[in-house]
Amino acid sequence: MPKIKTHSGAKKRFSLTKSGKVKYSHANKSHLLNGHGKTTKLKRGLRKRGYSDVTNEPAIKRLIPYK
Repeated sequence: MPKIKTHSGAKKRFSLTKSGKVKYSHANKSHLLNGHGKTTKLKRGLRKRGYSDVTNEPAIKRLIPYK
């Protein structure tokens, strides 16, 4: 059986925990972080890791088979 190619966009965005959950970093953290851009409350929320929904987990795991 041939190897499956890992989706190069997904390998940069998702990783797996020891228990098998899919974790990711939040988007919208690159610019407009001070002054008129984003509030402190929003930026504090974006710092936390996100975990994917159980309905999307099988699809993401197919994209990153060897992680």
